[in-house]
Amino acid sequence: MKPSVEMLIATAALEARARAANNIAELGFSIANDAYVLLGFRQALVFEGGDEASRLLTVSGLARPTEDSPYLVWLGRTWPWLRRQLQAKPGWLVPSADDADIPEGVLDGWSEWWPAGVYALPLRRRSGETLGWVCFLLEQAPQEYQMALLEQLAQTWSYCWEMLAGTPKASWRGRWEKLSTRQRRWLALALLLLALLPIRQTALAPAEVIALDATTVSSPLDGVLKTIHVRPNQIVKAGQPLFSLDDTTLRNRLEVAQKTIAVADAELLAATQKAFDNAQSKGDLALLGGRAFEKRAELAAIQAQLGRIDIVASHAGVAVFGDPDDWLGRPVSTGERIMLLANPDKPGVMVHLPVADAIALDLGAPVKLFLTTMPLSPLDAKVIETSYQAVLSPEGVASYRLRAAFDDGSKPTRIGIRGTAKVYGGWVCLGYYLLRRPLATMREWSGW
Repeated sequence: MKPSVEMLIATAALEARARAANNIAELGFSIANDAYVLLGFRQALVFEGGDEASRLLTVSGLARPTEDSPYLVWLGRTWPWLRRQLQAKPGWLVPSADDADIPEGVLDGWSEWWPAGVYALPLRRRSGETLGWVCFLLEQAPQEYQMALLEQLAQTWSYCWEMLAGTPKASWRGRWEKLSTRQRRWLALALLLLALLPIRQTALAPAEVIALDATTVSSPLDGVLKTIHVRPNQIVKAGQPLFSLDDTTLRNRLEVAQKTIAVADAELLAATQKAFDNAQSKGDLALLGGRAFEKRAELAAIQAQLGRIDIVASHAGVAVFGDPDDWLGRPVSTGERIMLLANPDKPGVMVHLPVADAIALDLGAPVKLFLTTMPLSPLDAKVIETSYQAVLSPEGVASYRLRAAFDDGSKPTRIGIRGTAKVYGGWVCLGYYLLRRPLATMREWSGW
């Protein structure tokens, strides 16, 4: 039977739609849905790739086959076996229970979801490499004229798919196999020399500009912070007030202590007057005198504490602390740090080097600081102190703390600015530099 004029016109229209596709997804959608006029199939499937990595690209009637339905799960398990059968003999395929290598569950799913058979066409490059497969689910094998038209369409689909996919990239294995023995030896020698190339070990870590000469200003006694007289990063002079504690409690204790002294003095005076003719009162003189001395000592202690509620700067510097609103009205304990009094003429760098990126460092190791405010103007410094115990950084990462001093030629900067520090270690070969982290991870897992 020859194809009708309508069939020829439909075939030409399918070829035109394939040539008009902008990408492989559009081409697959056209193949799976527009070919219905030729076959009247129950369902059409388009698979991308011709090897073990092939995947389902399009299902007729669906925009994208992304749902995790039982049908698509069964199809994913069935397709590898079906692809092997079609590679041996493309075209019409009807499964048989007599096949020894048919996977379990294929026939049950076939009888539930698929018709009698499947007609499959491979889409290949001009070089013969398989690009994909087109599968039509039919109740019976197609007619000869239909197969002839589909073969013609398969050539057009293959050419369009090849043009849209572009030139395939050769795998590393394929490139290696194309090299001659001499070229392989030269390449291996070049890689060995490159692996032995000396390079300086480096590590990147978050850093902050600090003051190397800084004095901690802490609370002299328990209380509530009442007033902060300076602003953050303000330059202060020696003797300038920094902050004050609330004196309400101490003032009340002072008044109570003064009244208690007056009562103790009155009791001592009365016992002194009675001591002339009363032996018992004479014996109480020592007790009352000691009590009056104790009350005066308590009063002196309270007065001394009142004299320390106003904290002043011991020397000139920069007041380094956080937001003043976070401190006002906050209870503080004795020795709790409120701020730092830093010397702005001696800035330094605090580097938090993560444990995972730690490298061997010596005192005097170079450091380049890339500040967020000046990313194109790195500052040079040298390590002057390293910690032997890892602590949590402000980001919550176990890190070693490194202190570095700026070189004389480096431009001084404001204390508190953050950035990224590049720390330089010793010289190692490039192979060790690249494989250090993988080797350390492998030793953690293997234990050797």
